Amino acid sequence: MSSKSKRPPPDPVAVLRGHRASVADACFHPSRPILFTGSSDGELRIWDTIQHRTVSSSWAHSAAHGIIAVACSSLLETNKIISQGRDGTVKCWDIEEGGLSSTPSLTIRTNSYHFCKLSLVKKPVANTKQGDGTIDIELSNDRRGEIAKNQEEGSNSFEDHLQGGLIEETSVEGLKYVAMAGEQSSEIELWDLNTGERSVRLPQDNFVGSIKQRGMCMAVQSFLLPGLEGFLNVLAGYEDGSILWWDIRYPGVPLTSVKFHSEPVLSLCIDGSCNGGISGAADDKIVLYNLDYPT
Repeated sequence: MSSKSKRPPPDPVAVLRGHRASVADACFHPSRPILFTGSSDGELRIWDTIQHRTVSSSWAHSAAHGIIAVACSSLLETNKIISQGRDGTVKCWDIEEGGLSSTPSLTIRTNSYHFCKLSLVKKPVANTKQGDGTIDIELSNDRRGEIAKNQEEGSNSFEDHLQGGLIEETSVEGLKYVAMAGEQSSEIELWDLNTGERSVRLPQDNFVGSIKQRGMCMAVQSFLLPGLEGFLNVLAGYEDGSILWWDIRYPGVPLTSVKFHSEPVLSLCIDGSCNGGISGAADDKIVLYNLDYPT
């Protein structure tokens, strides 16, 4: 392609200035014209996206640990924002008229130190379809058979499968959980944002050895598959380039594992329909895939 036919890069709509350290994460409010940003010195800012100005600024985490992630979701109350420090501390803040609440409404101390950003639960919002060129992630025949047997026997509740018991609640609006890398860096933990307690560790003890061989959990996404009554699923990307898919009704063993990348997985995202996703890795590859779950 000649240089004459290349389109010039677009000008930004706005440049927001105010942070005094590197900005680690940003997210939009699901229904209001505001933006949240978190920086490496622990500052959490709220921005007005119409007037392009700072609404409030708070020191949400210590400068020593900073902020690595900020997140909000339509599954939370509309006046909530979650922040995550590099020391594994997760805080839930109320959004008040003048900015953030002076103290967090909930603080979770996970005793983990890592760079893996947390994930709130993603809910299907559109019946969209992946385009051509995507890869199917399919379950093995053994796992399909095991799931079919459990369904036939009526073993569908959380309590039938989880040690310690995740709340038995199929309502999508009631699933207020956060997924993140665990105290053991190869594990994933789900924490209840209602109680501040850990509900699930993936995997359970009988599968830990094989997970450790994959290295650190580098990226995680929790989501709800359409038609599965609100049961949580989790994708986790690892240091060796592999991706594991969990249905947390079956925490002992992942549904399946794939290795699309030769270097560490650095990012994961689930599409709007929660039927597919995308991963990026240190090998410079971006891979799109479908999630083929037996229903």
